[in-house]
Amino acid sequence: MTTHEYPAGATPPLGTPKPAVPYPRTYPGSPADDWLRPQPQPQAGTGPALWPESGPSAESGPLSEPGPSAESGPLSESGPSVETASGVDPEREPAPRRPGRDRYLDLLRSMALVRVVVYHLFGWGWLTVVFPSMGVMFALAGSLMARSLSRPSPSVIRGRLRRLLPPLWAFSAVALTMMFLAGWNPAKDPDLGGSWNLVDLLNYIVPVGAPPFPWHLGSQSGLLESDWAVQCAGVLWYLRAYLWFVVASPFMLWAFRRAPWPTVLAPLALTAVVGTGLVTIPGETGNAVTDFAVYGGCWILGFAHHEGMLAKVPRYIAISCSALMMAFGLWWASGHLGPDGWDLNDIPLADAMWSFGFVVILLQYSPSWRELPGRLARWDKLVTLSNNRAVTIYLWHNMLIMATVPILDQLYNLPFMENDRATAALDSTYTLWMFVLVWPLIGLTILAFGWIEDIAAKRSPRLWPNGSKSRRITGRSVNRGRRARA
Repeated sequence: MTTHEYPAGATPPLGTPKPAVPYPRTYPGSPADDWLRPQPQPQAGTGPALWPESGPSAESGPLSEPGPSAESGPLSESGPSVETASGVDPEREPAPRRPGRDRYLDLLRSMALVRVVVYHLFGWGWLTVVFPSMGVMFALAGSLMARSLSRPSPSVIRGRLRRLLPPLWAFSAVALTMMFLAGWNPAKDPDLGGSWNLVDLLNYIVPVGAPPFPWHLGSQSGLLESDWAVQCAGVLWYLRAYLWFVVASPFMLWAFRRAPWPTVLAPLALTAVVGTGLVTIPGETGNAVTDFAVYGGCWILGFAHHEGMLAKVPRYIAISCSALMMAFGLWWASGHLGPDGWDLNDIPLADAMWSFGFVVILLQYSPSWRELPGRLARWDKLVTLSNNRAVTIYLWHNMLIMATVPILDQLYNLPFMENDRATAALDSTYTLWMFVLVWPLIGLTILAFGWIEDIAAKRSPRLWPNGSKSRRITGRSVNRGRRARA
């Protein structure tokens, strides 16, 4: 089971009677908030993509929905296509098409979210090799941040915070209420060091550091397992890392534009120092610095993608160098396997090298789809929904995984479960049923809390933004939706 060390030296409890839910450590997955931003559409005759500004104000942040309105859907085009009609002078520059979503990158975000849920449910460490979600999501966020920094950096940072924090506050209110009702007193928690550390609770409001939580709450025989608070609150490590990157981005982009290659490679060098034990930084500060180093290379690769630097590198050179870096990462991992085997989250240098090379390949081959092609088109609505509610899914998914346990436990009370064979069958498929049940719970959470993302983005709230005609919570759109259902 993967752990993320929150207080130094502490280890989350292992060995529970039900299938263990791995402690969150590799997200995408993610928020976080850049997951919902519009993706680049290339202008004719240009290499790097241009990211359209969207939203109701100039301070649109990373959760804003791309150009098309909720009524038109994410694939609608509001201007001429890149292609020109037959008979047009071939020497003439074709008219660029208006902003739209890059469905290839939308698909990557959705894949990252699904991979995150599967990883934290089944605990398969090899998934970090198959698809390094965190590196991918930080790269996309870095590209969006570089685009946004064409505006004054204070307004950009303020916009990011505005769009990130309200969904976090809703999650924190529920999580802290559950912990307090279960009997947790932060002032008396020996793991927190006394009442002075009550100030750490502010990290549930603005995650500049590690949020406190009880390592044991309740009992193994209770409604929830004793490590449920660890599982629920641990996801906030990503928000801290993201916030650090956002604040540091003006300086990082300045350095990148003056010394591109040294800036791109500097995080890898830092990882070789702090992620291998050569230099040890104790406590949560060490965790934060390591996270910043491991994923900093991917964040700056996002800068390189936006600035067009990657487009200038011949593909065969980029792919060859990436393959060598990834091979080195696997070689290093093979000699430093942790308790979960090939889980790269436990091996910082391998994680950094593998994620870096993986991201370069993805950005080199990005096809910039306007629509999902072929059989992928059947997933269009789910891809759109997951992109519009990525922050909500990210924040709540681990709590919802934990919630499946008391629900499924009720099956043991059914009359036919007195048969030993039926009980054994449920025991052997318990985790699979958790996987089946968590998705409707995620859907209910999207309905209950997802609209907060719209409020944070200064949009009209919507209950289920999957690209269909939007049913807004208030106004005439609600009546229109009711008539459609009647």
